[in-house]
Amino acid sequence: MNDKFKNIYQQFFNSEKVGGLLLVICTIISLIIANSSSGDEYINFMHRKIDLSFSSVNLNFTIEHWVNDGFMAIFFLLVGLEIEREIYIGELASFRKALLPIAAAVGGMVVPALIHYLLNKGSETQPGFAIPMATDIAFALGILSLAGSKVPTAVKIFLTALAIIDDIGAIIIIALFYTKTILFAYLIAALLIFGGLLVLNRQRVNNLLLYLLPGIVMWYCFLQSGVHATIAGVLLAVAIPFHKDNDRNLSYQLQEALHKPVAFIIVPLFALVNTAIKLPEHFFSALSGSNSIGIITGLLFGKLTGIFLFPYLLIKTRIATGDNITRTHLVGVGLLGGIGFTMSIFICNLAFTDSDLIATSKLSVLVGSALAALCGLLVFMLGNNKRNVS
Repeated sequence: MNDKFKNIYQQFFNSEKVGGLLLVICTIISLIIANSSSGDEYINFMHRKIDLSFSSVNLNFTIEHWVNDGFMAIFFLLVGLEIEREIYIGELASFRKALLPIAAAVGGMVVPALIHYLLNKGSETQPGFAIPMATDIAFALGILSLAGSKVPTAVKIFLTALAIIDDIGAIIIIALFYTKTILFAYLIAALLIFGGLLVLNRQRVNNLLLYLLPGIVMWYCFLQSGVHATIAGVLLAVAIPFHKDNDRNLSYQLQEALHKPVAFIIVPLFALVNTAIKLPEHFFSALSGSNSIGIITGLLFGKLTGIFLFPYLLIKTRIATGDNITRTHLVGVGLLGGIGFTMSIFICNLAFTDSDLIATSKLSVLVGSALAALCGLLVFMLGNNKRNVS
């Protein structure tokens, strides 16, 4: 790994690590408040409207809507910038380097989705098939960091690359399966703006404001079009130029500027808003439905099976090499990959409209993610890290 990439990655890992732990704390706080005597007021507050409309621009949304469609677009912008970094100078810079995390990510998406689909086929909960597909980078790296020196850098990078590829898959799934009504005038306007941004990129325009200001308009057009507005964040990231010279690298400069606000403000705020869930009186019976079982087993066993099996077969058949990756590492990463949290909860809001079903789905994500986190940490802390896959 070259020194420049190592420094960029270390900054990324440190912010994600602390942000992941903060995410856990905010989730616990939100659940405690939601189930206290002030729970109803807290939940109602999240549905209070904030009107920032002006002229003919409609921006009258609830706090929950602002966070999920507004702030999360910034989260997706950072995800897009991280994907761009990995493609240019990271683990996705060559097909050979990318093959193992790609295989792990594909396995970690296909198997959980298949488990949920088979359990819910033909029912009202079938649209939730994508909920257990996601991996939360911040949460997973935060838990991985607790294992300390027992985890080699190669494993941290492998998990990061896997989660980033996983995010690409989630973004595609959201665009394809969770867009209901499309207003084509707004969609065409958004795509024209994106095209203009690509022209700026090709012309090597190096002024960040000339990308961000049209990017905000593109976000609004997507918001009004019916295609989920967070897609604007990813497309904006694609348009922002990446240069190997950090002084001229707008992508790196913006990524560096966004890491702390996203890790310490946006993602924790997302947790506070989206985990304001009243725990049901009959907790275990509430999680006994096919949707909940599909989410929990998908996150815990589906992720483990897919993330372990796909790379394992590639290494055993010598199609790919797993340098410094042991069987224990694959099992541990497979379990930590089951920490869906942010993206999984996000998809819960898209998959269903019934508030009780959304709440139960989110609760299932929390349970599945917590079990995956605990099991994954125990594997890294107690497992045999010396037995190579090959």
